[in-house]
Amino acid sequence: MLSVSLIVVILLALSFGLINGFHDTANSIATSVSTRVLSPRQAIFMSASLNLLGALMSSKVAETISEGLVDSEMITVEYVVIATLIAAITWDLVTWYIAIPSSSSHALIGALIGSSIAYSGGLSIVRWDGVLNKVIIPLFSSPVIGFVMGYLFMTLLYKLLRRFSQRFVNRWFSKFQIVSAAFMAFSHGKNDAQISMGIITLALVGARYVAPGSGVPMWVVFACAFAMALGTSVGGWKIIKTMGVNMIRLQPIGGFAAETGAALVIQTMSAIGAPVSTTQVISTSIMGVGASKRLSAVRWALARNIVFAWIFTIPVTALLGAFITTIFKMFF
Repeated sequence: MLSVSLIVVILLALSFGLINGFHDTANSIATSVSTRVLSPRQAIFMSASLNLLGALMSSKVAETISEGLVDSEMITVEYVVIATLIAAITWDLVTWYIAIPSSSSHALIGALIGSSIAYSGGLSIVRWDGVLNKVIIPLFSSPVIGFVMGYLFMTLLYKLLRRFSQRFVNRWFSKFQIVSAAFMAFSHGKNDAQISMGIITLALVGARYVAPGSGVPMWVVFACAFAMALGTSVGGWKIIKTMGVNMIRLQPIGGFAAETGAALVIQTMSAIGAPVSTTQVISTSIMGVGASKRLSAVRWALARNIVFAWIFTIPVTALLGAFITTIFKMFF
């Protein structure tokens, strides 16, 4: 039978998945809503459905979280994971409130690293090769690749369609953008939903309910997938507005280019088990689309604020996770 503290971990992890869903709703539908291809209600329903489907398709990212970043067998108390989740949820809610599209994935990873170090009192509990290869390198490379993909897709489309009228292009890409938004939603679920799966599995391994290396239990997969889908159905208009309206004025063809480029990057990272930030990738892809027209089309002051949030997410949540864990150690 599960202990009370383990039940708390599961409930917090599902809450994180739900918050991740409404916090990151904008990742897959901001461009579709801003170009008026879909209404917010239609876009959110589609995103929730495909987030659910994507979450059920793979567990490689979850395995990275549960086994590849910290030594799960050294974490023998659930309050480490509880502190991790409280820190990540706090950061998610703060950045959602101020409408900055930060990374839920990196918030949890930073909190996990900080909490684990504070618990063990040393650095050896962290698998630094895994952090470097699965977190740090993708942290910096995936946004750059997202920008390049958005830029190249948009440049190619400009050249291929320069002889067609704007009306013709808008009519057809209003349809194509629904497909690209669906692809982006599926990709988001395939990567981000696995964060909650991984943290629950980490707690189960630490509590000896699951053997190390045995993978993610199916009940965990389904529970986390539904939690994210439910959160997505709630929506997040603040961040949708930041990404799809305030950053750059998009046409349907630009939304198609941004979503397709970002989804391809996320699919690639999911295949290698890298928990990348879908927020970062779609944001830089949108910037790339704007830059392909002219650099002044992107509101770089807003983009700078978003980049600062990305840079500070891991260190701030690591400190917050370490602080909460230290408080727990005083009482348990």
